[in-house]
Amino acid sequence: MASKIFVNLPVKNLDESVKFFSKLGFNFNPQFTNENATCMIVSDSIFVMLLVEKRFRDFTSKEIADAKKTTEVLIALDAENRSEVDKMIEKAVGAGGKIYREPEDYGWMYGHSFEDLDGHQWEIVFMDEKGMPGSEQ
Repeated sequence: MASKIFVNLPVKNLDESVKFFSKLGFNFNPQFTNENATCMIVSDSIFVMLLVEKRFRDFTSKEIADAKKTTEVLIALDAENRSEVDKMIEKAVGAGGKIYREPEDYGWMYGHSFEDLDGHQWEIVFMDEKGMPGSEQ
């Protein structure tokens, strides 16, 4: 079983993407950073490789999806609480991202979503599993 996950995303402008995600509070591993790629640290076991499109093409023979026109993946990250969800969305919009869906509140789960500079969709979600329908209280 895998102990780490690496999500690979194509980006048009690596410097601008690094600036954007830095404003959201993410850090980068300099060991895996050069002019073609960087490794964004999400947690101790989750990483996002941001690869300029030319480098991304080295890993696939398929066309690269234009995330502003199509959805190739939805990236969901958990948050500690509802306030953290809203703060992350506020940071994303302030850094140049866009809201792509209005917040959804199910009582036990609250989420909101933004799109980054390249159109990749990020969902920030707080879940109280104890409040989930059908769970024992």
